[in-house]
Amino acid sequence: MSEPEFSKAMHNRSFINAPIETVWNTLVATDEPLPFFFGAICQTPERKVGAKLRMVHPNGKIVMVVGEVLEFDPPNRYAHTFQMTNIDEPPCKVTYVLSEKNGGTEFDLIIENAVVGSKLLKEMKGAQGFIAGNLKALCETGRPAFSGRMVGLLGPIFGLLAKKSQRIENWPLE
Repeated sequence: MSEPEFSKAMHNRSFINAPIETVWNTLVATDEPLPFFFGAICQTPERKVGAKLRMVHPNGKIVMVVGEVLEFDPPNRYAHTFQMTNIDEPPCKVTYVLSEKNGGTEFDLIIENAVVGSKLLKEMKGAQGFIAGNLKALCETGRPAFSGRMVGLLGPIFGLLAKKSQRIENWPLE
């Protein structure tokens, strides 16, 4: 069996007309649904290298994503592994880079090391614009973009469609 081929880095850059502290604090918020992360609540015992994290459906019963913190350098850089619990594929790496620019924040979302041709890579390619656009809207206006609001409204249906393997008891933080 041959080794999988990994993707080149996919990069999405956007400008957010908000202070870097606002963008950072919004990005790393825990214990509340995050519209730019498809309504998931990010849970982690602590934000430090080596800590586990999971993104949980607002119903508290389904885990959508698991990972491990790789870098945490407030307010400029945050990286973690990213594995979708409904896809049986190796994780990729997600990095968020923030820098002050022209009175606002330049936001870079970088996806690396996804298996070429994988379902995860396809999902991640499609999600980059959604994440950046909804983070931008939330930081600038206090509310997500239309796409984020629609995901929030459809969230209960998505929870009903989850696989049994995605139940929270299968994905502990310890």
